[in-house]
Parts: sequence; C-alpha cells; structure tokens
Amino acid sequence: MALPKQMRLKGHRTFKYIHKNSKKYYGKLMDFKIAKSCPQILLSHKNYNFTNNFKLAITVSKKISKKSVVRNKIRRMLQENFLKNFKKEYNHIPCWVLVNLKGGTFYNYETELLNEFQTLLFKTGLLK
Repeated sequence: MALPKQMRLKGHRTFKYIHKNSKKYYGKLMDFKIAKSCPQILLSHKNYNFTNNFKLAITVSKKISKKSVVRNKIRRMLQENFLKNFKKEYNHIPCWVLVNLKGGTFYNYETELLNEFQTLLFKTGLLK
C-alpha cells in the first residue's frame, strides 16, 4: 500500500529545504531528517489543500541495489509499516520527514530494517 498523495513530498526545492533545515536522527541502516513544513514550496506543485499536513518521503539509493524492483520493494515495505502506526490525528503535525537508507545490502535484513525504522520513528517523538 503506497502513501496517499497528500502525504508525499516532491520537488527538488522541498528536499533541499529538508536537507538544510532539518533535525537529524541517525541509525545504523538509515537516517531521519525532520523539518518544519514550508507550504510555500509546495504551491508550485498545485498542492493547495494539504500544504500544512504531515508529509513523508523515503529515499532508497542505487547503492543499496541497482535493481529498481528491489529498491521499490524496500520503500513499499517501509511505507506500509509507517501507515500501520500512523493515525489520522497525527496528520495535523506540520512536519516533513525524509528517510534516507544508507548503502549496503538489505536482502536478509527486513526485520532489522523494520525494527530500526520503528525505533527511529518513535525516537523522533512524532508518533507516540
């Protein structure tokens, strides 16, 4: 199950803003970057309704796998896990979250990857 459209981040200016203005949380397999939302950036994408809502992006580098099928599978697995813990009342939080997976092989690390995702997500304090 993919993230709903209103929860996705897009545009190079959005990612540049997050990299520059975020608080970072580091794990062994991934990093979280959390920034206060900046709705003006999304106006160019004609996204007027959900500009101040919680948004999430998960990036999986080619260093993890050259095959897009594998990268997409990892991204979908993390999105699905996130949506299980996400409640509607969290949607008002004006935050943008970028999850960067570090290089390496993740073929047999699914449980370890999900555990670290969960711990970092709760460490941020966004989802209680």
